[in-house]
This record gives sequence, structure tokens and C-alpha cells, in this order.
Amino acid sequence: MTVPVIGVLALQGDVREHVTALTDAGAEARAVRRAEELDAVDGLVIPGGESTTISKLVDIFELREPIDKRIAAGLPVYGSCAGMIMLATEVLDGRPDQRGFAGIDMTVRRNAFGRQVDSFEAPVEIAGVEGGPLHAVFIRAPWVERVGDDVEVLGTVTAGPAAGRIVAVRHHHLLATSFHPELTGDARLHAYFVDLVRAAR
Repeated sequence: MTVPVIGVLALQGDVREHVTALTDAGAEARAVRRAEELDAVDGLVIPGGESTTISKLVDIFELREPIDKRIAAGLPVYGSCAGMIMLATEVLDGRPDQRGFAGIDMTVRRNAFGRQVDSFEAPVEIAGVEGGPLHAVFIRAPWVERVGDDVEVLGTVTAGPAAGRIVAVRHHHLLATSFHPELTGDARLHAYFVDLVRAAR
């Protein structure tokens, strides 16, 4: 079985942690900052960070059109936290000049769980990921307020004031979570994405 090559968009955010988690999940992980580096990968991770900053840097590094084209052609992409925002067709509470890739038909509310001081951790059961709930880390996280008919809800918050809020979705070759699995040392969600990349190949 050939090892899939998965890029991590390395413009801003927790790039190194995703590279480590992808490697632990059996992929060859590479940083992606240029279009020619994007051409060489079988899948892409858009990490957490600051979505408006990532949006601006995507334009500065001339990556918007190449990523749009690869997504349209079926490139598997996983977005965590800010990456989820970048994959949404509609963003609430975002900046007017903020632009994403509009790959998943969903409405996402930016910073929905509150500010940095409101960050929290909680168990989240993810459909298709075996071994019990994931320990999910939410940092200035979004949540999903609406999904299109073809979007599969993989996980919701199960307790507390945000119970029932959607925090993990999949749309064919695109995956997104509100939380940061790369910060926990548990590579199961990255393994799920690596399997998605293998299937797409």
C-alpha cells in the first residue's frame, strides 16, 4: 500500500502539530506554501489559526485559485477550527472581506463558543471513528448552524449549554471539525482523513 502524501497549508496556525498527527496516522506530511507544492499532494489540511489572516495569506501566496481548482477536482481536504470556516459556504460574524473556499454547503458561526478565555475541552463521539469519544479541544471555535442536504453530520456537543451544536461534518471528500484533534496526541481523526485520502486515490 503506497503512503499518501498529505499537505498542511503552512501559512498560519498549528501546522507542526498537524504534520505530527498525520505522520502518526501513516501519511507522509508536507508543508504547503506554494502552488507547485500543492500539486504534489494527495490531500490537504487547513489548520486552525485565525481565519481572516489565513484568507489574506491565501491571496498573498496566490493559492486561492489553485486550491479552489483542486477542491473542485476532488482533492480531499480537512479543515479544523479556522479551516472549517475556510471550507464553509456561509460564515456568520466574519469580516466582510473574508473569503474562503466554499466547499461545504454549511453555515458556520465564527467564534461561536466565545473568546480565548472561553476555550474548553469535551468528549465528542465521531461517526466512523472507533474507540470511543475523541477528547476535543475547542479554542475560539466555530459551530455549524446549518448543513446542506448532502452534508453528513459526524459529531455534536453532547452536554452543557452548547449541547446539540454541530462540530464535525463531512461532504464527500471534504471533512471539517470545530475542534483541534492535533493537540491531543490522539491521531484517530487524522487516520480517518488518511483513509479518506487513500479511498480518493
